[in-house]
Amino acid sequence: ITSYHQLSPINYQPTMSTFLTTAQKDALESTAAALATPGKGITACDESSGTIGKRFNAVSIRNTEENRRKYRQMLFTAPTSESYLCGAIFDPETLLQKSDDGILFPQLLQDRGIVTGVKPHLKVYTLPGTGGDTVM
Repeated sequence: ITSYHQLSPINYQPTMSTFLTTAQKDALESTAAALATPGKGITACDESSGTIGKRFNAVSIRNTEENRRKYRQMLFTAPTSESYLCGAIFDPETLLQKSDDGILFPQLLQDRGIVTGVKPHLKVYTLPGTGGDTVM
């Protein structure tokens, strides 16, 4: 790349096929389409145990893993939630939690057509020489 003109969005044509197999590209496109479903949204259920604990304390609920599991189950099994949700962002703890029926939460939502993902807990670092820009 030798000029700004070559980087402009008008001229930039990504070549994902160079990096992804056809199956990977199809899966990525399918996931993106599902997450962009008109009229639906993504719920962020990625609170750490400390953050959710503050919410629980405010309503006098003990912050235990079982109470967090029950709370998440209530959210994930709400009637017709799949009519309003296309995606859910999980905290790592949620990946291994199950419903009362023994179904892992990611599978529970996927069975309802809701795409799931997880937010890793990463440290934020300041990039040297950037005037305060950060990365995780």
